[in-house]
Amino acid sequence: MKRKTLTQYLVEQQRKKQAVSAEVRLLIETVARACKAISHAVSKGALGGVLGSLETENVQGEVQKKLDVLSNEILLEANEWGGHLAAMASEEMETIHLIPNRYPKGEYLLLFDPLDGSSNIDVNVSIGTIFSVLQAPHHASGRDVDESDFLQSGARQVAAGYAVYGPQTILVLTVGTGVVGFTLDREMGSWVVTDEDIKIPEQTAEFAINMSNMRHWEPPVKRYIEDCLAGKTGPLAKDYNMRWIASMVADVHRILTRGGIFMYPRDERPSGKAGKLRLMYEANPMSFIVEQAGGAAIDGNQRILDVEPTALHQRIGVVMGSKEEVETVKRYHQEAQVLL
Repeated sequence: MKRKTLTQYLVEQQRKKQAVSAEVRLLIETVARACKAISHAVSKGALGGVLGSLETENVQGEVQKKLDVLSNEILLEANEWGGHLAAMASEEMETIHLIPNRYPKGEYLLLFDPLDGSSNIDVNVSIGTIFSVLQAPHHASGRDVDESDFLQSGARQVAAGYAVYGPQTILVLTVGTGVVGFTLDREMGSWVVTDEDIKIPEQTAEFAINMSNMRHWEPPVKRYIEDCLAGKTGPLAKDYNMRWIASMVADVHRILTRGGIFMYPRDERPSGKAGKLRLMYEANPMSFIVEQAGGAAIDGNQRILDVEPTALHQRIGVVMGSKEEVETVKRYHQEAQVLL
């Protein structure tokens, strides 16, 4: 049986469901081509001279890896000439990237984390690319887009997706009609549908969190993890496994595949009070995907997709995955507030 390609899937979404416009379809195809190029660079590793760090830091104050910068350049160059975008924003850049005047401009905005989990690059552990598509506000027509035009809640995303560069290169995508998984066929050079309807199991017995930060967590997070560790005799009445890859795309992909809860919560340190992950490049697109797959995503108390951003590089606490587990964490936060 002939498998469906990404292009065929998007054309169906455009024609049958009117879920995407022609411009969004072409934009997603362009991002997917850029992900193929990044996958190729990642797979070369030391042979391509792309491992190791540069002597520079990004706007987040993080030392940049060579692949961080290369992936950012690949995404910028691939997307700036297509005519579908008004501007782009990246975790690796201080401010937005306007489409050069020599190219036609479109009505959409693209945000991306070009290489998530880059601390894992040099040890050959799965890393990935995360992206989000927004519509530029109508009042932006006739003038250059500015940062404020990007500050839209995650609920207004037109599409979101991520690529995982692992043993296989996988693309996971939502345009608001569920979540679909594609695998890169390297011989054919095409993305092929390998999971037409990804669903997260409502219940799970697996959690992903960096346990080394436990002493800094807020009491509701400590309570939840302690209850998980208590096993069948504890309040949650089941034995849990812990998994932690330290690459959000890989951790969340595992949860989409077999269930679980991913947590990168706020904590009590000055650097962690708002959270660690970026709302616009990581939390929003992943929350859109997780919700479309039947899961839930909160910052501890609030649905992430309802958060109104105030800054391009805003950080946030993240709890996402199987719905019942996320609801338990939310209840623990609410109960803690009642006690205050």
